[in-house]
Amino acid sequence: MSLQSAPSHAPLHVALIGYGFAGKTFHAPLIAGVPGLQLSCVSSSKPAQVLADWPQVRVVAEPGAAFADPAIDVVVIATSNTSHHPLAKAALLARKHVVIDKPCTVTLAETEELLALAHTQQRVLTVFQNRRWDADFLALQQVLAQGVLGRIVHFESHFDRYRPEVPDRWRDQALPGSGLWLDLGAHLADQCLQLFGCPDDLLLDLAQQRDGARTNDWFHAQLRYGSTHPGLRVILHGSALVPVRGPRFVVHGTQGSFINYGLDTQEDTLKTGRRPSLDSLGDWGRDPLPAEVLVYRDGQALPLPAPETTGNYLTFYAQLRDHLQGRAAVPVTAAQVHQAMGLLVLGEQSAREGRFLSAAHLLAVVAPAVFYPIPDR
Repeated sequence: MSLQSAPSHAPLHVALIGYGFAGKTFHAPLIAGVPGLQLSCVSSSKPAQVLADWPQVRVVAEPGAAFADPAIDVVVIATSNTSHHPLAKAALLARKHVVIDKPCTVTLAETEELLALAHTQQRVLTVFQNRRWDADFLALQQVLAQGVLGRIVHFESHFDRYRPEVPDRWRDQALPGSGLWLDLGAHLADQCLQLFGCPDDLLLDLAQQRDGARTNDWFHAQLRYGSTHPGLRVILHGSALVPVRGPRFVVHGTQGSFINYGLDTQEDTLKTGRRPSLDSLGDWGRDPLPAEVLVYRDGQALPLPAPETTGNYLTFYAQLRDHLQGRAAVPVTAAQVHQAMGLLVLGEQSAREGRFLSAAHLLAVVAPAVFYPIPDR
């Protein structure tokens, strides 16, 4: 069954907790754009704003009202990072399936507690890793799967922006879970884990570079691989002070290179208010800047056409729908949630201690991949 197909099951009712940037820009329109999901409830302190955008939804002031609603199947948490753990715990105890906007929590212990509780409650706990469905990342995955670059020895991933003014928001305050590493770094870490798995060790450097910065707005991580990917070195980099951006991806192998410029356009399109739908995607997610792929054959440089991929953040929610109806794997598994959170926390420890730290302990799988489908009503 394709993701575009209309499901035969009754709609799954979704409650969105939080209507800030993430809830308004990403989660609400993506949920609404997937057949078989119904945005039924939003918990927000700004009901007028929610109802102006989504007049058909029920708005509640407190998340507990959504958790107590027996009609709600799935709870999506799009609030400040420090609130993820208590809100997700309450939702799981109310026997709801839970999606958390990245990062899962602010400590590995909190994430492990939630994963264990989800398993006990026989409910799904997953994290919204939408950047797995960036057009450029999908193109890179195809090129690596083809093997035309040979053995990969260097992978560099940048997520740079130019935002010289420090905004008055929780992400930029000196709070647990704030800063660029747990924000944009969460995307880069998850993509790296998808491509290469867990590294041998990690070194992270953090800085506050903007005038008036109160938390990290620059990060530079080095990940070293050995047994699984001999000689591979990975750089994950992000900054809020890059007026002229360089490449998004730089990948070198023993037989060629992959270079891509520009960020996926889906976020900017969502910011304009456009609402995508699986039923009518049109030009949604098309990359205006295809990658450069260059390989060497018989000593000669040969450019290859980049794969024509289309990004689609709706895939996360479509796959979650299919999982809850017993037709697909969960989009981000418990083991992947644990490993990504562990890598972020390990990076913070590395930055404090100023040294490489082993990531071997992150290879453990903390919960099996289990289906907890919702029966057709």
